[in-house]
Amino acid sequence: MIQSRRAGIAFSTLVFALSTAAWATDPEPAPAPAPDPAPQATTPDTSVPAPSPLQFHIGDSTITPIGFMDMTAVFRSASAGSGIGTNFGSIPYNTGVARLTEFRLNPQNSRIGFRADAMVKGAHVIGYFEGDFLGNNGNNVSVSSNSNTFRLRLYWVDLTKGKFEVLGGQSWSLMTPGRKGISPLPGDIFYSQDMDVNYNVGLTWGRLPQFRFVYHASDQVAAAVSFEEPDQYIGGSGGGGVITYPTTGSISTNYASQLDNGGLGPTSTPNVMPDIIGKLAFDPKTGSTTQHIELVGLVREFKVYNPVANGNLGESFSKEGAGVSLNMNFALTKSIHFLTNNFYGDGGGRYLFGTGPDFIVRGDGSPSPIHDAATVTGFEVAASPTTALFAYYGDAYFARNVAVDTAGKLVGYGYSGSPNSQNRNIQEGTVGFTQTFWKDAKYGALSLIFQYAYYNRDPWYVAVNAPKDAHNSTVFLDLRYTLPGTAPTMR
Repeated sequence: MIQSRRAGIAFSTLVFALSTAAWATDPEPAPAPAPDPAPQATTPDTSVPAPSPLQFHIGDSTITPIGFMDMTAVFRSASAGSGIGTNFGSIPYNTGVARLTEFRLNPQNSRIGFRADAMVKGAHVIGYFEGDFLGNNGNNVSVSSNSNTFRLRLYWVDLTKGKFEVLGGQSWSLMTPGRKGISPLPGDIFYSQDMDVNYNVGLTWGRLPQFRFVYHASDQVAAAVSFEEPDQYIGGSGGGGVITYPTTGSISTNYASQLDNGGLGPTSTPNVMPDIIGKLAFDPKTGSTTQHIELVGLVREFKVYNPVANGNLGESFSKEGAGVSLNMNFALTKSIHFLTNNFYGDGGGRYLFGTGPDFIVRGDGSPSPIHDAATVTGFEVAASPTTALFAYYGDAYFARNVAVDTAGKLVGYGYSGSPNSQNRNIQEGTVGFTQTFWKDAKYGALSLIFQYAYYNRDPWYVAVNAPKDAHNSTVFLDLRYTLPGTAPTMR
């Protein structure tokens, strides 16, 4: 216990020292305000970041502080009560308090972290840490001190030797689309240019504990498999409607202890096995530009125990979930990129920001995955060295899945009379820009980021005389100072 405390104190001291040392940069190789005009080869980046006043050395290791300071303003046409991030699955109907507008002003999206590089026995080792201030705040946080809670985003170690790469820790899920190759560095990953800290409707993503293995066959081809933290999810996170399950006898209480409704979490749910994700990425060259295409496969396992099945002797039921993604990033010119990221599956709701559940529970207690599909498609344009434009359309669809319990009651998702939080379809259209006022390798960059988003949510069931859909207009305006060495595209 004493050693654990000492280790915690030592780590906290290091993070504090990094956060106050000179100037820092973001937890990845600096993303540019605009899409990379010419994505590089897929071979893993084994180079140490270019020297700058923000780097320092311990032995043979190079440590680069990373991060940025944000001040974000958010205006919504209907009050959603969701902070600076949008809960897509609970876009409000134009009734009650939602008739009021909403304004937020907050520095929560500010980041701090570090990247450590070293060569060890011929292997390039990267240690990466990143945190922000979007943690679980107290109810009185906005009254006086605005003491936002620091939280972990990324914390991983990556070893690359020759064509092989191994990663362990909390990183972006392999389900998250890439911009080039297969890489854990945020600048190589697509999670949109949006200022919304929950990104875009229809984006498959996660930041999850995992073990990842990558084979870089060449500069243009890479393959990977990861084993990631599972979660038996039935809705509730990101505003997604929770399923209704059989309530006969003591079954309801039993199910509640097995399934995550957005609050129970993977540390409590009796998950069977890790989620297994495979990815194959291609980065062919077309003239002076590099394209990016990737295929992704997802396999999951759900298991539920029914204590009153089999004559009250109890019985467990299992069911597999699966999904596939096709993601593309095409450089139409050196300054214009067309991106489309598409997912279809059974039981992939958790990877769509939890806007829909993974499965329902049938009357006998067996899980039944919900069909889901999603897309984020759009353009990113480097209009000038200091101006970047973006526009995306996002959509998330969750199919109806209905069962009848032993009492003859309809249960599941999307049945007649179901809550209007059980969504059929959520859509987002968004446009924005990043204007960089100045940028210097030694002193960082100062930028203004703007985003306008229009959201529309359609439930499966609408009561008589009730609103048929919910919609909202949201404006984000952000002033950002990016520390030298941080990727500007990182949101």
